[in-house]
This record gives sequence, structure tokens and C-alpha cells, in this order.
Amino acid sequence: MSDIKLVALDLDGTLFDNSSRISAGNLAAIKEACDQGVYVVLSTGRPYQGLPFDQIKGSGIAYAITTNGSAVYEIEGKKCIFEDSMPPSLTLPIIRHLLTLDIHMDAFVHGIAYTPEKCVAAGNKINAPEVLKKYILETRTRVADMVDFVESNQHNIQKMTLNFYPDANGILVDRAVAHEFLLSRPEIECVSGGYNNLEFTKRGVDKGVGLRALADYLGIPMSQTMAIGDTGNDVKIIQAAGFGVAMGNATEDVLAVADAVTLTNVEDGVAAALRKYVL
Repeated sequence: MSDIKLVALDLDGTLFDNSSRISAGNLAAIKEACDQGVYVVLSTGRPYQGLPFDQIKGSGIAYAITTNGSAVYEIEGKKCIFEDSMPPSLTLPIIRHLLTLDIHMDAFVHGIAYTPEKCVAAGNKINAPEVLKKYILETRTRVADMVDFVESNQHNIQKMTLNFYPDANGILVDRAVAHEFLLSRPEIECVSGGYNNLEFTKRGVDKGVGLRALADYLGIPMSQTMAIGDTGNDVKIIQAAGFGVAMGNATEDVLAVADAVTLTNVEDGVAAALRKYVL
């Protein structure tokens, strides 16, 4: 497997441990791969703003596939080298409907996350680990009126994310309704990025598309790429890569399409995969 020249790493549940930290073991393996001329890049549902800049400093990671593949950045200087986002004509009817539900909503625009003020109450109750909930609540720019914000500025949206909270019986409020609605919209791509959230991009846009765009930009054939992930939004990139690796904690849909399985995210699974298949 030493012909691999580009490795894409998911963040949450993959490169991150359960406290959203990158272990010393994972960082050491990444730096070793980068020092040997391999491009190790991030592949995440998060926007550019949500990248762990401090943690990856000095690691050699220079590129990021963000927002489930709808935007690819050279991290230094926030240089966008690929974007395929959703126009207002597509998102506005969807946003209007979703705002009738009791959910938490994020819209990612130019690498920045925006949340309607009316969704903050639901955000405080979402079903996610505290460290992830804190990230969601503290890194968003709040807007009074999401429809007006998008419409007035004619913002293209890279991705939208929906999070849900459980009722007294443990049922996630309005998730089934939101999921059914999103699946009825043929112009979007809907997946889950973990913890029963829902995420959508433009139809045909996924992390695999982002990987192809970055590989083409760097002049690397897809046969020399590897991707590692753990949840539904990683399925397409694992299928697209020359070699796909599922984390030991991966969901069944990821395990079903992977070429190999590594250790879990709390056992330095990324480092194990890099050392076995790349270094």
C-alpha cells in the first residue's frame, strides 16, 4: 500500500477521541506520513471555521475537505480551491419549512456557521456529547431571521445540519418529520454525520466529490488515495477512495463498504491505519 499519496481523515469519531482531541499517537503518524511526501488532509462535515487549527499546527496537514465535500480549502489563508454549494432558490423553501419544526439548524456559508436565534433553545437540549454540544452552541453566529439572511444577501449555502433533542420517552422530536421531508427533495443529498443528526448538501455533492476535486488539484490519481471514516457521511468517500478504511467504532453502513477496518477512535485507529497501509 506504499503507493498511497493522499489520505483523507474524518474528524469526529475518527481522528478525534471522545473529547474532540487528536492524540499524540495520531499526530506523530500524520507528521511522519507528511514528512514522507504523503498529503494527509481532513475530511469533515464541519465548516472551515470548525477545523481544529491549534491541534493540527505543525502536523503537515495543509488541506481540508469541509462541509461533506461541498468546499475544499487550502487551510493556510482559507484559499477555497473547490466549491459546489446550494443557491438560495434551492435552500429558501427548505429553510422555511424546517423553521416550523422544533430543531436546531445550522447553515454553513463561506466556511462560517450560522444559526437562527429561534433554534438556540432546541440546541441546548440536543442529543450529543457535551463537548460536541459546546462546540455547536459556541461556534455559531446567530442570526435573527435565517430566511432574510439568506434571501437579502443571496447566500449560497455549502451545507446545512440539523440536530434534535429527545422527548420524555427518548424519541427525537421532529426528526422523523424532518427526515421524511428532506428525502422528498430530489435536489439535495441527505446523510447523518453522527448522533442521529441530519445533514444535507446539493444533490450529487458528498465527501467523495471533495476528494476527487482535491486529488485532481494535487495531480494524484484516485487509485493512490485512502479515506478513513466512521459514519454515514463517510460512506461515499470510502467508496470513492482507492482504499477505504472504517474505524473500529464505525456504523454498519461504513463497515459494509470499507476495504479494511482499523482500531477505534480512542485506540489511535488513524495511526494504526497509517502505519499499516501507508508508512
